[in-house]
Amino acid sequence: MALTIGIAGLPNVGKSTLFNALTRATVLAANYPFATIEPNIGIVPLPDPRLAQLAEVFGSQKLVPATVSFVDIAGIVRGASEGEGLGNQFLANIREADAICVVTRAFADPDVVHVDGRVDAASDIETITTELILADLQTLEKAVPRIEKEVRIKRGDAELLATAKGAIEVLERGELLSAAADKAGLDRDHLASFQLMTSKPFIFVFNTDDDGLADSAMQAELSALVAPAEAIFLDAKFESELVELDEDEAREMLADSGQDEAGLDKLARVGFDTLGLQTYLTAGPKEARAWTIRKGWTAPQAAGVIHTDFQKGFIKAEVVGFQDLLDAGSMAEVRARGKARMEGKDYVMQDGDVVEFRFNV
Repeated sequence: MALTIGIAGLPNVGKSTLFNALTRATVLAANYPFATIEPNIGIVPLPDPRLAQLAEVFGSQKLVPATVSFVDIAGIVRGASEGEGLGNQFLANIREADAICVVTRAFADPDVVHVDGRVDAASDIETITTELILADLQTLEKAVPRIEKEVRIKRGDAELLATAKGAIEVLERGELLSAAADKAGLDRDHLASFQLMTSKPFIFVFNTDDDGLADSAMQAELSALVAPAEAIFLDAKFESELVELDEDEAREMLADSGQDEAGLDKLARVGFDTLGLQTYLTAGPKEARAWTIRKGWTAPQAAGVIHTDFQKGFIKAEVVGFQDLLDAGSMAEVRARGKARMEGKDYVMQDGDVVEFRFNV
């Protein structure tokens, strides 16, 4: 499922350092604006301890986790909506992403220049969101006259027009559509047809240092600033060092820093959830695998992720709860305990379902 999260932010906030850590790739990270010009794409495994546990039950030879795709996008500056800096390219890349991860600097370092000459996370967020809002207003203001004409000659959709005008009102108040659309009663399907950047789900990453990671008051203030979007606090430099270590060393380094989870692992989990995704599990001697599906998908739709023939010829799905399987220790025992269920075409998949599909081609 090719859904991507675009990593956006002002220049020199640590986007490329964060991206390097996420993908263990080598992307140019330089101390000057616009070091990133072409968007770089990385596929990041989703941390899932359930796979190793499944592999023990089934004797699986390998683990295949779900993945999250991140795109590192050129830095944005004031005036991007008018083409300043690399604005046009930035906006085009953002439009192609399914969610937006805004990286904001929340650390002081005289050796790393700030594009505005000062470190102010709230101001940086305002700059980015303002440019996205202005670009979306341009899109809608161009679309409304066309839709009005179509409605007048009875070829257009009046609800689409109402959604466009309602979205303009929200944006003119300086609000993101992702946070305000439902409250304003705007139709999400109609909004999607305009490909508006501010209607995409947002995640806010605050790139900070040891002091920032220990400052609960600062974190509470910034979390409130971006609510209801998720706020994640991490040290991109620390995370880039962490990924170079083996598992035991990384765990020890995390413990020494007072953290119980790597910031990158949290970002991958939050990103996956923000995209509206979940996983179901399959296992056997060859592999234990997490399959990516959208929340709310039915069993036949989930089967189609493995192969289209599974969806076309779907008969039943044998579904076992993950914890029930662990408690039983084997599929034979879980069946003997009556914990395996045969589900039909209307079954809505739950995260962590362990599934075997029955189909006929």
